[in-house]
Amino acid sequence: MQYPLPEIIGNPDLLVGREKEFGILDKWISRMPDRLSKSRAILARRKSGKTAIVQRIFNRLWSENGQIVPFYINIRERKIWLPDFAVTYYRTFASQYISFTERDVSLATNLLTLEQIREYGLSRNLRQLAEDSDFLIRYHEKRSGFDMMWDTASSAPSRYAQLYDQRILVIMDEFQNTGEYIYMDESHQYADKSIPGTWHDLSESKYAPILVTGSYVGWLINIIDTYLEAGRLKRTFLNPYLLPEDGLRAVYKYSEAIGEPVTNESAVQISRLCMSDPFFISCVIQSDYEGKELTTDEGVVNTVHHEITDRESEMSMTWGEYIELSLRRINTVNSKHILLHLSKNPDRDWTPRELSDCCRVLAVEVKKTKAPVGLTPVRDFLEKLGIYAALHPGKQMLPAFFSTGGLTEEAREFCEKNGIATTQEIRVF
Repeated sequence: MQYPLPEIIGNPDLLVGREKEFGILDKWISRMPDRLSKSRAILARRKSGKTAIVQRIFNRLWSENGQIVPFYINIRERKIWLPDFAVTYYRTFASQYISFTERDVSLATNLLTLEQIREYGLSRNLRQLAEDSDFLIRYHEKRSGFDMMWDTASSAPSRYAQLYDQRILVIMDEFQNTGEYIYMDESHQYADKSIPGTWHDLSESKYAPILVTGSYVGWLINIIDTYLEAGRLKRTFLNPYLLPEDGLRAVYKYSEAIGEPVTNESAVQISRLCMSDPFFISCVIQSDYEGKELTTDEGVVNTVHHEITDRESEMSMTWGEYIELSLRRINTVNSKHILLHLSKNPDRDWTPRELSDCCRVLAVEVKKTKAPVGLTPVRDFLEKLGIYAALHPGKQMLPAFFSTGGLTEEAREFCEKNGIATTQEIRVF
């Protein structure tokens, strides 16, 4: 097997396990020639192995030289102007398409220029390659027609697959970034959040189905639901943890590759303490901890503890970066309450239910009157809420006003403006 796409995991032998995931994807890929494969999304947190899996799929399909042409692009966390992204997207696709056709390993990553792609198209009588390249060159130089440039680039895999009766697998790594880092203006002031909608129809293609990954699961699901419709991408949730036996294999693989000795007993201990998480295992075995000694129980425990607690360790820095990037997306009152609570109580673990219970308070004012309640009682209620919130800054208030006689129009508008739920009755379900 050849590796035209350098895999992020490094040594290919370090990818162990994942038989279940590869089994699902292999079955899906096997149905592509008959146009029976629906586009998919792989969802999991960072450092779970998503990129390693899709890069291995690319390399395997490229090496097999069969009916399916692989196309892989990583959507980076970097601001980019739409016409520049269109050119990058098309150059990546066309170069990898030519790489597959010509069996030229270098072109998978050493991208051809638009001019080189055009010349190749002319020399091989592939008119579409030549015309698309010429179109992108012309409008990029004119600095106009950017929407048309993007339509040309993004639709290329599907158009080529249909035109030449081929199957092309479009792999987009970290797909959620298409809605965050692609800008309509060259000064990068106005991001186009609707770019994921580009694939609303393209994701339906059975000639060129797409396979996307995302490290921010909630964010990606929201994008899929908003722009692609929930049913267009079949979702595969990737467990970041390997099976216990695969976790142990990973320990031995990393130990051999890095040249860090372990015993059979300490290998089992490393796998268990790292919960068979391959990234965690790699951090421990490659740790820079001065007292690292992975052949003893104490040495393993100390090294694992260092990776978890030391701010400069690879494990801690990676998770710190992940949390920081996540907070940019979930910088809400609720998330701040949770972080404040965790910071005040660092000495124990908390379940999601416990966090929900400890950070929220349902405050209900009850008025059993026949006449509608006016503005004054509602204002008094809001004032009490303010006092309680000041005394308990770590709590999220969920205010509600229950009046059997209803509210006056003025009072109802006041509640709506201030986020106070209202009701005249309590229903039991």
